[in-house]
Amino acid sequence: MNRPGEVDQKVVEFAELVGAVDPITVVGGRTQWAVGGTPESGTREVQAPAGIWSHEPEEMTVRCGAGTTLGELSEQLARYGQMVPFDMAAEATVGGVLSVGHSGLRRLKYGHIRDLVLQIRHVDHSGQIVSSGGPTVKNVSGYDLCRLMVGSLGKFGCIAEVTLRCLPIPAVAKWFTGVLDPFEIFNRLYRPSAILWDGNRVWVCIEGVESDVNAQASLFDFEEVAGPPSLPSGGRLGVEPKDLRTYTQNDEDKWVAEVGVGVVHSERPGPDRSINAVNRSLMKDLEKRLDPNNRLNPGRQVLV
Repeated sequence: MNRPGEVDQKVVEFAELVGAVDPITVVGGRTQWAVGGTPESGTREVQAPAGIWSHEPEEMTVRCGAGTTLGELSEQLARYGQMVPFDMAAEATVGGVLSVGHSGLRRLKYGHIRDLVLQIRHVDHSGQIVSSGGPTVKNVSGYDLCRLMVGSLGKFGCIAEVTLRCLPIPAVAKWFTGVLDPFEIFNRLYRPSAILWDGNRVWVCIEGVESDVNAQASLFDFEEVAGPPSLPSGGRLGVEPKDLRTYTQNDEDKWVAEVGVGVVHSERPGPDRSINAVNRSLMKDLEKRLDPNNRLNPGRQVLV
């Protein structure tokens, strides 16, 4: 096991594999491969190192290779009653999930997945290893490059190693549904984990101590169900959470919105999120600075 601050040999070997010459892309579980566009033809594919390198249950942190699957990560953390609420497919990789930057359905309670990132080691366009953030919660504050890496689709660097903040697994997690006003539910429930709405029916996830979960659920005419609904997979749209009150789509389109978050899962293809002209210009400037030769995931568009 490496001492804090030391670079794992697997990261060094990964940097040598990435090199500094040809177009490169890091392949994970391919569970969200088409997000942001696919790399240009001829781009060399590599895989990030995998494995859990340290888990500090008392500090509630875990350090792992970016190629580690969420299934392996969850299995390790569950032994100590902990989790990282990424809520993606078990075969997805930690680095892949962070590169895409999509939070899971429980974002309403646990926040954006970038808030769970403490430290990232990545390989830049020249094959050099770059560290950002800190290995413990108390060492991380303010703006940091590691947060910018989340959602960058590998355009700013190839993620090699990640240190994450862990959370306790809730004693009880239940899903409920009903034909109810999602905004009244949002205002009355205490920290629900998720509120999903298709314009008619609502699905709510409540987590915590069983007595508290049952007390919260009793406030509404809910029916308990096994889990959330199947989500439309055509595209994800980002809107202001307050605008969901008047949100509509064509009658023939199915959609499910995350109330309080502003993400809409739709059958209608569309941009993952809207980026205004100023932010788009900033992203392009960052790409030129961090990848002047356009060798990192050429053909993809940054989603930060």
